[in-house]
Amino acid sequence: MTIKFRLATRADLPRIVAIYNESIPSRLATADLTPVSVADRQAWFAAFDPTSRPIWVFTQDSVIAGWVSLESFYGRPAYYQTAEISIYIANDFHHQGLGQRALDFVFGQLDTLGIKTVVAYIFHHNQPSQGLFHKNGFTTWGHLPDVAVMDGQLRSLDILGRRFHA
Repeated sequence: MTIKFRLATRADLPRIVAIYNESIPSRLATADLTPVSVADRQAWFAAFDPTSRPIWVFTQDSVIAGWVSLESFYGRPAYYQTAEISIYIANDFHHQGLGQRALDFVFGQLDTLGIKTVVAYIFHHNQPSQGLFHKNGFTTWGHLPDVAVMDGQLRSLDILGRRFHA
């Protein structure tokens, strides 16, 4: 299986949004409860900067199988070396090791981007993502109990982090 990573373009936004929307019904990866539109995500997409806070798509046989992004953490200048990671994989491509491939790719980009710390916000009940990140050296830096309500059920959010350089 050949996976290729490339910077996302505005033309990729409909597929990025479609993959994101696929994740909503599982209540594992996002706190959105209803689908978002491409128009809803225009400003979000425009905020990515390929030199410091990129969004990449990854393809298999020319089909976008998922995307991974690095966003600024907390929006204050002192946090410029810290980024939040998000990974979304299309349902048809789950359980093929693409989450690991995405992490490996991003880890290889961190020096060029000047990022030394990566954080991930992961629902406590999202055991597949929890396992992936813990396997890759992330530890739980915070636990926010019962901060989300999804389908009438309280859900907790964990903040996982990893420092890459001293």
